[in-house]
Amino acid sequence: MKKPTAFITGIAGFAGSYLAEELLAAGFQVSGARYKTESIRNLKAISKQIELVSLDILNPDKCRQVISKLKPDYVFHLAAMASVGESFDRMTTTFRINCEGTINVLEAARASKKLKSFMFVSSSDIYGAFSPVNKTLTETQPVNPISPYGISKSAAEQVCRHYFRRYNFPVIMIRAFNHSGPRQTDTFAIPSFARQVATIEAGQQKPVMKVGDLSARRDLSDVRDIVRGYRLAATLGKPGEVYQLCSGKAVPIQKVVDLLIAGSTSKIRLQVDKKRLRPAEIPVLRGSRRKATQQLGYEVRYSLKDTVIDTLNFWRNELGLVPGRK
Repeated sequence: MKKPTAFITGIAGFAGSYLAEELLAAGFQVSGARYKTESIRNLKAISKQIELVSLDILNPDKCRQVISKLKPDYVFHLAAMASVGESFDRMTTTFRINCEGTINVLEAARASKKLKSFMFVSSSDIYGAFSPVNKTLTETQPVNPISPYGISKSAAEQVCRHYFRRYNFPVIMIRAFNHSGPRQTDTFAIPSFARQVATIEAGQQKPVMKVGDLSARRDLSDVRDIVRGYRLAATLGKPGEVYQLCSGKAVPIQKVVDLLIAGSTSKIRLQVDKKRLRPAEIPVLRGSRRKATQQLGYEVRYSLKDTVIDTLNFWRNELGLVPGRK
């Protein structure tokens, strides 16, 4: 039997590389696109099993050329400007990549007669401000984004709906809540904390961890669970539908820090760094995964402790630091 083929934009990124591994394990033939200057370190273990192309999704002609040549059964669109914090300083770039780039990939994929589904990765950040602040969000929650990143993802979702309504295009939208794990860059909270712990253990940083607002409560998942959800959505999801992928629990960021300190060989104290405080913060973010569980069979397999400790061990190995050795 011929293997199903999948094309991933953003394959060299954090979630993209895990998705490639997930699809390979599920029997897919995998190809993907990376930006020309983007590192392929995340793909080192599978580099001989995938086809990799260079692509700027802001180039519509190149998007058409690449997808026309590869003729994938499934397109997974992950390429994006993904940092909420950076989006405040790089608003135009965020809108161009996340909106215009998505249009280019959609248009290129629409020309393919072979396509079975197009999976667009949106974000829980599109919900923005809502009340009551501790409610559990479902796919029917009105969107009210308060960051440039959230606004750009909300706009891209609307474009996806337009393609479904006008062209009957098989697009499926995923609202992924916060997820982390090994290989995520330290511009995000969990890997930033984990890297600091690893550096402290090696005696190369004072035993002080710089943190932002630890009272914020987030629905945290492991990237390895999330990418399995991407695969399930693409193969089992209903075109035109939105599916949330999340843990269903709102956890204080303080708990992440507590798990890291408990798993560390050093005594560490905390220090609030004003630079780590976001201009706009959502106090509680928690989603329901009921729809994904019922329609896709999605389930959570990794605990928060698994995610946090695996991330800490990744940074210990990545930095080549031996605890106690300066």
